[in-house]
Amino acid sequence: MSKRVLRALALCFLTLPSMAQTVPETEPAPPAANAPTGETGEAIPQTILVSGQRPGPGLWKVSKGDHVLWVFGIHDPLPKGMEWRSKEVERKIAQSQEFLGAPSGGVSVGWGGGLGALPFLIGLKKNPDGATLKDVLPPDLYERWAPLKQKYFGDDDDIERERPVFVAQELYRRAKVQAGLHKGPDLREVLGKLANQHKLKYTSNKVEVELKEPGKAAREFKKGAMADVPCLAATIAQLETDIEAMRTRANAWAVGELDAIEKLDYSDRESACHNAFLSSAITKLQPELLTMQQRARDSWLAAAEKALDTNTSTFALLSMKDVLSPQGTLARLKAKGYTVEKPN
Repeated sequence: MSKRVLRALALCFLTLPSMAQTVPETEPAPPAANAPTGETGEAIPQTILVSGQRPGPGLWKVSKGDHVLWVFGIHDPLPKGMEWRSKEVERKIAQSQEFLGAPSGGVSVGWGGGLGALPFLIGLKKNPDGATLKDVLPPDLYERWAPLKQKYFGDDDDIERERPVFVAQELYRRAKVQAGLHKGPDLREVLGKLANQHKLKYTSNKVEVELKEPGKAAREFKKGAMADVPCLAATIAQLETDIEAMRTRANAWAVGELDAIEKLDYSDRESACHNAFLSSAITKLQPELLTMQQRARDSWLAAAEKALDTNTSTFALLSMKDVLSPQGTLARLKAKGYTVEKPN
């Protein structure tokens, strides 16, 4: 069994939206065909997305005496066609002694268990007992889904048989592509390579859980209930009202407009879809999955405090949400007495 198959198998079990975004993206449809219209029937002007080489935001500075932690906030989605380059970031990496990876979680599948689970993956995305979206969604939500289905899926009725969480993932991906947004350059990889070039010590903050019985997990997942309707509801709500705001936020990050970046808000879509996964039967088999993300954030915080004690300069990655949130990881460092300064 190849490592590629094992990675695909693990992906089937980890239903979080961030994982779904690794699917290769296709060229978006011409925007004029689906452009929103106002009361007069004329197309509503859309934000022009930036392109070419962009610096992204500046660096947040966390300090303890003369020891400094430079934090780079990662945002998704970004404008399609944007390239990232920041001489300031490259300079700070070159001056640092350690590179802290962003907090992350993952599910792995062992060789033996993965082989045994393969027969049970067929139909993993489908609703139990042959149910369709019309069966599992409230009537008013299904009415809101119908025009989005036509817009983004056309006559593909197979999507009607999938669980709401998987529908939400694919709907969100297609809507981003059509809006000229995508996952953007993999900044974790780009920045990691820069750190490697300068021989920085790398500290991972990824918490990975290996499924003990992947075959049983697949069986239980397929037949078990899942509280994933809120995930699709939040996704539909965001697409109904927030596509233009998503484009504005992507631009703000790309060009480093701090005032606009600080006004970024995050819908409850991500939390609703994450909670859908946590409600699945898999977490009953392995409860440690419930705390995976929090343990990753705690790992990052502990690594940051150790680095501030040890290194003159450290470079670190966080999601922009974790940087800006009053309950985020930078806020936790500030509450501990560290000095936190935003970019100039």
